[in-house]
Amino acid sequence: MEIRITDYFTELLKDYGIDTVFGIVGIPIVELANTMIAQGIRFIACRNEQSASYAASAYGYLTGKPGILLVVGGPGLIHALAGIYNSMSNKWPLLVIAGSTEDPYKGGFQELDQISLLRGHLKFTGKLSKDQQSIQLITYEAMRFAVGGIPGATYIDFPGRLIEESIDVTGSRNVRSLPKIKYAPDPKAVSKVADLLSDSKNKRVLLVIGKGAVEHSVQLRKFVDDFNVPFLPTPMAKGVVPDSHPLNVSSARSKALKEAEVVLILGARLNWILHYGQAPKWNPNAIFVQVDNDPTSLGQNNSMGLSYALCGDLELTLRQLTFPLSRIGWKHNGLSKELQDSIRANQEKLLLKETSATSAMLNYNQVYHTLRPLIDDSQTIIVSEGANTMDIARISFPTDYPKHRLDAGTNATMGIGLGYAIAAKLSDPEKNVILIQGDSAYGFSAMELETAARNQLALVVIVMNNSGIYHGTQQDSLSKAPSTALSKECRYELVGKGLGTNGFLVRTLPELKAAFQKALNASRTDKRSSVINVIIEPGEPRKIAFGWQTGKRQSL
Repeated sequence: MEIRITDYFTELLKDYGIDTVFGIVGIPIVELANTMIAQGIRFIACRNEQSASYAASAYGYLTGKPGILLVVGGPGLIHALAGIYNSMSNKWPLLVIAGSTEDPYKGGFQELDQISLLRGHLKFTGKLSKDQQSIQLITYEAMRFAVGGIPGATYIDFPGRLIEESIDVTGSRNVRSLPKIKYAPDPKAVSKVADLLSDSKNKRVLLVIGKGAVEHSVQLRKFVDDFNVPFLPTPMAKGVVPDSHPLNVSSARSKALKEAEVVLILGARLNWILHYGQAPKWNPNAIFVQVDNDPTSLGQNNSMGLSYALCGDLELTLRQLTFPLSRIGWKHNGLSKELQDSIRANQEKLLLKETSATSAMLNYNQVYHTLRPLIDDSQTIIVSEGANTMDIARISFPTDYPKHRLDAGTNATMGIGLGYAIAAKLSDPEKNVILIQGDSAYGFSAMELETAARNQLALVVIVMNNSGIYHGTQQDSLSKAPSTALSKECRYELVGKGLGTNGFLVRTLPELKAAFQKALNASRTDKRSSVINVIIEPGEPRKIAFGWQTGKRQSL
């Protein structure tokens, strides 16, 4: 039986559970996109390949199956490199499909040796041919490598000449099973860590929970409760163990790091986010136990190398570790009095910031303090993007649920905002999705508001408008303004209105409350997005640094 290659390939994707594809069409892949739509796949046509790639990347993280990105070759694929890099660095599953020229080696339309470009940077690259077995194999390998082992990005090259071609199909489609493979660490290594902990009952032990642990919330909560161990979530691991848990030390992060003597790193990397495990941020004598299913992360920036390294599935590892600790009745002393005092003092400082006006204009803390009681945590995914916007939001919007907080991630990537928000809404349509972004961050992806409106993906977008990157400028003229300055008080809500959303301009807290309630109601009843443009004080010029890594904000 003859069947068009686009039909056969689409059917294979559906067989592997793919129901959503992100991308931008053009020659030659427009026919493939139309085939996908005809066969019931939801195609989210974005306005820029970069945003589409971020959406697909986040969708892979949120759903656990590969996000699928379809783009044209050449410049389209180049634009999509942003999401490819994002998926590889965050270890999220992504499958990129791009068309390629029909006239290679002749200066053909958008010609680029895409396989050579990507090979060595992705987990798998393959090119389709006019052969049933080859199409089945390439598709399977791309799916297998995307989700198998350490998740990441893969690529399928779809030559333009195949778009209108057909193949003679014999037999049924060969779709292979792709269950998640779990493996446990060496029992001897587990015993060594258990011995270390058993000798550390009176030492200051800290769990650091990374986003690599988001699928193991139940087991981690049990471990924390059973052994009374204080914990610190990294930004996107918030909610894996509820932020409301009494052993959460996020409010005294700096003190917790400096006093920790034995540290279990669970699904996180000792990278810049955790100050490479080095003094002066950390206790110089701290012993780091790294637990990860990625062997390449173990021993990195660890002064003791692989002395205390457990390679395996986190759930299986915690089960193995629980047995010897339970047998000897080990239980940690919990929070030190000094940590408790620091948590209490910092929470009081934060509340004072949130309830104190620093000028006639609004500020970040006031806005977040006003929004927090209006948000139903269990029913809301918050995406935050932008330097100050994101840093302050991390401490202002706690959550008790995993995968309810998305931000710039491992690479501190700007431009992810609307792509992530769209992915979040598609992955869980019943949840409210709130995007809080700075005015600079808004500029990276604002056209995707039209994508959200067209697809009836109801988002609440809050723009923290300080008229600048990090901070605005006090002067009226931009002729000699610093590089961080943007135009004053841009009417971003009018951009939203022009693209099919509601728009609200806010200068006061009563206006903010009213606009937010209207935006939430519109998202629920009308499936309509809203942009709330919140004019805040520009802030004082200061040395620019990432707040999560340096600066006074770390004491919170």
